[in-house]
Amino acid sequence: MGFSGLEAIVSEPVLLLGLMAFALLLAALPWSFWALSNGRSSSGVRSLIALSNLLLTAQLVLRWWQSGHFPISNLYESLCFLAWACTLTQLLVERNWSSPLVAAAATPMGLGCIAFASFALPDQLQQASPLVPALRSSWLVMHVSVIMVSYAALMVGSLLSVAVLLTDRGEELELRSSSIGTGAYRRPKVLATEGGVAVQNPPEVQLSSIHFSRTEQLDSLSYRTITVGFLLLTVGIISGAVWANEAWGSWWSWDPKETWALICWLVYAAYLHTRLSRGWQGRRPALVAASGLVVIVVCYIGVNLLGIGLHSYGWFFG
Repeated sequence: MGFSGLEAIVSEPVLLLGLMAFALLLAALPWSFWALSNGRSSSGVRSLIALSNLLLTAQLVLRWWQSGHFPISNLYESLCFLAWACTLTQLLVERNWSSPLVAAAATPMGLGCIAFASFALPDQLQQASPLVPALRSSWLVMHVSVIMVSYAALMVGSLLSVAVLLTDRGEELELRSSSIGTGAYRRPKVLATEGGVAVQNPPEVQLSSIHFSRTEQLDSLSYRTITVGFLLLTVGIISGAVWANEAWGSWWSWDPKETWALICWLVYAAYLHTRLSRGWQGRRPALVAASGLVVIVVCYIGVNLLGIGLHSYGWFFG
């Protein structure tokens, strides 16, 4: 990078804040894997993730002030927003369970988003531009921000499911409470035997606490995170349909982004169905969640690579 390029970055505080967040996440990534190899969570990694989230917050607020509209109108802004949502989700998950596995699984997603936004996008897509008439609506903040936060929660939850597939592969996984339970279960107390058959004194039970293994904890956190993401995705799709009806007079037009968003919703609905109705736990639902991660990437990035549809930012082939 020449002096003129460096001068251009320094003169653009929005780009500079993004690069600073990228540097912090880049430093956090190997540190998180080092902490994972030691088997202990690192407060330093969490501090770097928190600082990067603050920088991304400042970047989005500054972009909002400069452009005069909510900063999610082009691919650069939406990627930065997605990186912000991913780092925030990671911090919230780690608050529930402080484990090096969470940082090692989730940090690459935030890093990849900000790296793609800062280094892969052409300059014209990194600059703020006026909103097209269809986007000049109060639904912009409601629909797009909820969808992006849902993507972040679903991706982090899916990455935790991938971690379930990679850890303790020889161990049979069994959550001995509900998937969102407290780690306790009811165990009958056997009081006597008659004719060699154990008989319990009805209907006395004993509440006994248990300890979740690492894989069980990951599976539970993945389930809870994906549940939140699925609910947000549902709200986002409904709000998008209302906005589309106001803007174009049609609730649903089978636009490529709409179609893939529906496929994404169906995949995660299948995941929740296997958990709630079929009673699946561990690796089988984790495979469904991992496939959902691929669907989100196609829905969010793939449509923009092709540059087709009403939701496309027109990159590359548009």
